Amino acid sequence: QNCPNTFNPTTQIQFAVPKSGYVTLAIFNDLGQKVATLVDGNMTPGVYQQVFNGSRYASGMYFARLVAGGHVMTIKMLMIK
Repeated sequence: QNCPNTFNPTTQIQFAVPKSGYVTLAIFNDLGQKVATLVDGNMTPGVYQQVFNGSRYASGMYFARLVAGGHVMTIKMLMIK
């Protein structure tokens, strides 16, 4: 999950990688357009944090999609400026 949620304009996204492999963490707007890629590469097991800075984007609903080890997880994030 991200913290804080509702955010302005930055939020931290914490996630765990259960086994070594290719991981992507991307941010999408409410139209489904990718606005940022925070992680895109091989990672080892562990707990990680990435910061999303939304200062260049409009207020609204955003989605963080994590793909790791064949699993996909999506969370909703609300940015209010």
